[in-house]
Amino acid sequence: MSEDLNDFIKAKALGLSTIKPDEKRAFLGNFRERVAMAVTIRQLHDERIANLLDEVLSRYPQYRVYLNGRMPQEMVAFYMKQALAHDIPFTIMAQPGMRVKKDPSADDFGWVLADPKNKIDRPILL
Repeated sequence: MSEDLNDFIKAKALGLSTIKPDEKRAFLGNFRERVAMAVTIRQLHDERIANLLDEVLSRYPQYRVYLNGRMPQEMVAFYMKQALAHDIPFTIMAQPGMRVKKDPSADDFGWVLADPKNKIDRPILL
């Protein structure tokens, strides 16, 4: 009984423990093993990347796109429309665990393609 009470108090005081929280923050809520492709915000500013992502989305419709909600809204809207055009589900990630109070750095991931439930055997690009 006392172990249950101690566990309960720790959980309430410290929050629920998570597996690999830094990895999940970096990959917009995903484990690295489930990520097929991750693109930094700096790379998303390159005009040529949109064509590459169009090709990737058309080849891998079974995955889900995760967008960094801390990017400028024009970028989020552009890549959201791109996912919609390919009929790919997407999620915009901007929860408190992702350092919302800080502006994103150019090296933070802005676009992640991942399988929400299964490990990916051959990542496209990391």
